[in-house]
Amino acid sequence: MPEPSTQTEDQKTTMAEEEININSSEYFINRHISLMQFNLRVLEQALNEDYPLLERFQFLMIFNSNMDEFFEIRIAGLRRQVSFARETLNIDGMRPQDVLQTLSGQIKLAIEKQYYILNDILLPTLNRNKVRILNHQDWNNKIARWAENYFRNQVMPIISPIGLDPAHPFPRLVNKSLNFIVSLEGKDAFGRDSGMAIVPAPSSLPRLFKVPNELCSDGDNFVLLSSLIDAHIDDLFNGMTTTGCYQFRITRDADLDLNAAEVEDIARALRGELHTRRFGSAVRLEVDKNCPDDLVSFLLDQYNLTEDELYRVDGPVNLGRMVQLKDMLDRPDLIFPPFTPSIPKSLRDKDINMFDIVHKEDILLKYPFQSFTPIIDLLRQAAKDPCVLSIKMTLYRTGASSEIVDALLESARAGKEVTVVIELRARFDEEANLQLATHLQEAGAVVTYGVVGYKTHAKALLIVRREGNQLRRYVHLGTGNYHSGNARVYTDYSLLTADPDLCSDVHKIFQQLTGMGKAERIKKLFSAPFTLKKNLLRLIAAEADAARDGKEAHIIIKVNAMTEPKVIIALYEASNAGVKIDLILRGMCCLRPGIPGVSENIRVRSIVGRFLEHSRVYYFHNASPHIFCSSADVMERNLMHRVEICFPILNARLQARIRNDLQIYLMDNAQSWELQSDGNYLLNTPEEGQERCVAQMELLEKMAD
Repeated sequence: MPEPSTQTEDQKTTMAEEEININSSEYFINRHISLMQFNLRVLEQALNEDYPLLERFQFLMIFNSNMDEFFEIRIAGLRRQVSFARETLNIDGMRPQDVLQTLSGQIKLAIEKQYYILNDILLPTLNRNKVRILNHQDWNNKIARWAENYFRNQVMPIISPIGLDPAHPFPRLVNKSLNFIVSLEGKDAFGRDSGMAIVPAPSSLPRLFKVPNELCSDGDNFVLLSSLIDAHIDDLFNGMTTTGCYQFRITRDADLDLNAAEVEDIARALRGELHTRRFGSAVRLEVDKNCPDDLVSFLLDQYNLTEDELYRVDGPVNLGRMVQLKDMLDRPDLIFPPFTPSIPKSLRDKDINMFDIVHKEDILLKYPFQSFTPIIDLLRQAAKDPCVLSIKMTLYRTGASSEIVDALLESARAGKEVTVVIELRARFDEEANLQLATHLQEAGAVVTYGVVGYKTHAKALLIVRREGNQLRRYVHLGTGNYHSGNARVYTDYSLLTADPDLCSDVHKIFQQLTGMGKAERIKKLFSAPFTLKKNLLRLIAAEADAARDGKEAHIIIKVNAMTEPKVIIALYEASNAGVKIDLILRGMCCLRPGIPGVSENIRVRSIVGRFLEHSRVYYFHNASPHIFCSSADVMERNLMHRVEICFPILNARLQARIRNDLQIYLMDNAQSWELQSDGNYLLNTPEEGQERCVAQMELLEKMAD
C-alpha cells in the first residue's frame, strides 16, 4: 500500500507549474482561424439593431470585401504551401491542410448566414423603409420597358458574349469579375451548336442602377446589372434558345510574387507583377445556387477546383459591389448621424503659425474624433514658409486625391528639399503608389522606395526650418496612414512634437531609409527591425519583475493583431508573475487567455463598431514614460521584417489622456467581444443594473466641441 503524500501545497503548486510548458502548441490559436473569427464579428454587425439600417447593410458589404481578401491572400497562401509541399507546423501545431479544412466548414456556414441576413432580414427591412432592389420578376410594365431600353442602349453595345467552341476556348476571366454561364439550344449563323457560352459583365458599368422615380409609386428603387443581363440574355444570342443563365465569379490568388532581393528596379518589376494579380491561380468559385450540376462541374474543371472551393450563393455573387447603395440614397434617417471632428483649442485660430504652437507644446490628435486637418495645415504652411528648408515623409497609403500630396508637390515646386519614402508594396495600393511616385518625381521631389526586403510601414514626417541662426526640426508621428479618408473612419493617434531627442531620432531613421550605413543609436524611439521587439520584451519582463517584488503591475496593449510567439510567451510569463494584462486586439490573436498556470491574468477583448479600431498603444504601469504609440502590431512581420516606429508620449497630461481612453475601451460592455480560452469570442452585455457603455460613442462625445 503506497505511503500517504507528505508534499505541502506549495510543493504541489511548484510541481504543477513545472509540468506546464508555456511553449506548447495547445496554448496558441492559429492566426488564420483567428482572423476568420474577426470576420465573423464583422458579419454580426449586420444584425446589430442599434445601428441604422443602411449601416447594417454596409457591414454586410464590408464582410464580403473582407472575405474576398481572405481568399485572395490567406486561403491562397495556405493552398500554395500545400501545393508546393511546404507545409510547416506553426507554433499552434496545425498543418496548412488542417487549417484549410477547418476554415472550409466555417466559411461555408458564414456565407450561408451572410445571404440569409441579406434575403430574410435586410432586404425586407429596406423594402418596408421604401428602399427596394427589384428582381426582374418584380418589374411592372413601365420598369420593364425602361429596363429593356436601358439594356439595348447602355449595356448591350458593351457586352461581348463568348460562344465556346474550338475557336473560342474558355476565356481568361479577371479576378472577382461578374460573369454568366449560359446554356443554349440551336445552331448559330455558322452552324455552330456548342450549347454553351460565357458572358462577362462589363466592368466599366456600375452594378446598381436607380430606376427613375416617375416609374415607381414611391420610395427609391434599384435594379442590379445582373438582373438586367439575366432578363435580356436572349437578345445576345439571336435565333437561339437560352435554356439557362447563371451568375458566377472566380476569386484568384492576388498576393504578388515579388522577390525584392532579386530585382534591380523594384518599381519596374512591380508594374509587371500588377498585371498578373488579375489572373492568379483560382482559389474560389461562387455560383448561383440554381446552376445545374453539369455546368458547375464544367466550371470547376476549368479552374482545377474541387467541391471544397465551391460556394453556391442565394443572391448576387458580386455582393460587395452593392456597397454603392448607401451613396445613391438621400436617407439621413437610415445612416449614422453626421459629426464634425473637433480641433484642439490651440489650433482653431485660422491665422496661427503651426510651428509656433508645436514648438511650445506637443499636440496629440485622435482620429476620427478629432480632425486630420492640422496635419494638412502643417504641410501647407511648410510649403509656403520661406524658412522651411526640408521636408521628409514616409507614405504607405494616401488615397487617390490627397491634400497631403498636393502640399508636397507645392513644396517641391517651390524649391524645397522634399524627400519621400514611398512603400510601393502596400497591398492593393501598389498601382496608386507607383503613380504617386511619378508625380512627385516630376515635381522635383526625391523619391525612394525604402529598404529592399523590409516594408516601410512607419508613419513619420520631419520638417526642418531655419529660425534665426539655427535649424529647428518638427516631427509628426502616427499610428495610421496619411490618408484623409481613413482618418474619418479609422481610430488612430497622431503626435506633433518639436522635442529635440525625438526629432533627432526621426532624422536618423530617415538617414537609414534613404542612405546607407550602420544603424545609429537613437535615444527615445524604438524602431523595427532593430530595437522595437527587444524593448517590448524588456518592458514586459520589467513589469513581471515588479509584480514579483509585490508592486502593482499592469500592462495594456491595444493593437490590431498579436501573433508574435516570443511576445506571447513573455506575456504568459508576466501573467504567471502576477501582472494584470489587458489586451485590446481588433483582429488576429494567437494568445489563449484565462488558462490556469499560463494566462489566468490575461483578458483579451475586441472592439468592433462604427469606426475601425486601428490605433496601436502600449501601456506599462512601471515604465517611465508609461505610454508608447506605434505603427506596429505585435506580429513577426512588423517586428522583424518592416520598418516601424514606436514613440513615447512624454507629456504627462497626454499620457493621462490616452490612459483614460484605454480605460473607456476596457469598460465597453455593448460592442466588445471577449476572447475565451477555446478561441471563440463572446459578446459582452451589461450586467443587471450596469450602465451601458459603447466606447466609441463615449469617445465621440468626450472629444466633441
